Amino acid sequence: MSPLNFTHILTQAVDELSESESYKGLFHQHKDGEPLPSAKALCDVIELARSILFPGYYGNSTVNSRTINYHIGVNIEKIFDLLCEQILAGLCFKSDEDCTTCMEPRREEAANLAAEFISRLPHLRRLLAMDVEAAYNGDPAAESFGEVIFCYPAIKAISNYRIAHELLTLGVPLIPRIITEMAHSETGIDIHPAAKIGSHFTIDHGTGVVIGATSVIGNHVKLYQGVTLGAKSFPLDNNGKPIKGIPRHPILEDNVIVYSNATILGRITVGRDATVGGNIWVTEDVPKGARIVQTKAKK
Repeated sequence: MSPLNFTHILTQAVDELSESESYKGLFHQHKDGEPLPSAKALCDVIELARSILFPGYYGNSTVNSRTINYHIGVNIEKIFDLLCEQILAGLCFKSDEDCTTCMEPRREEAANLAAEFISRLPHLRRLLAMDVEAAYNGDPAAESFGEVIFCYPAIKAISNYRIAHELLTLGVPLIPRIITEMAHSETGIDIHPAAKIGSHFTIDHGTGVVIGATSVIGNHVKLYQGVTLGAKSFPLDNNGKPIKGIPRHPILEDNVIVYSNATILGRITVGRDATVGGNIWVTEDVPKGARIVQTKAKK
């Protein structure tokens, strides 16, 4: 085939891909001066947050009790600057208005949200310390808290979730979902930032776990790999489109254990101290203290 024929094919592809009808709903119209969220910058935010929450395990490994105040101070300044820009980008992305005409008020809003998030980092550390403790106590193979922090994918996924959940609670758009999807890509654990999860939460092994947006999880809950907390159905409006925002995922009360590959669907409640066995499909409430396991097939 001659170069002219190649040129014709490429030109035709460009023309077809540039037709407005072909990219309807897939195109973000950028406005000059309007920032866009950056995956790289958010990766830096997460690394800085982990270095603040778990000093010495992430970031500068030479930190000690004499220098910790300095290192955390430097990282707080860095994360504040990065978060301001990323939150601003999220606010602009969500808005239908021209963000360049109201950039200063939006920038001030982003700075206030970033500062409020940073004020919650001590609370986040306390929560994550309890998650680390739960992972250590729940795994006979774990030899130290340090091993759990360094090695366990669940701690990475849960830390991303807890960071994202705080941002979402503050009203930050888009950025929280990007942060949890980063952990999903890294660990295979998919936790929606809107899910509500109590203290001492742990996921053993982790790969394939899915926790939906309206899930509610109590304290001291343990999930194994492959567990799905999902929705059973999607109610439709008069136009046949899914109704957003309604509670549609399970509630797991305190001290619940769910074993590998169990699928729990719909707005049902798994009662306190209940155990759900592996490879089970659950669509009805589970009583407190119940033990749900597979039944053997009758001959």
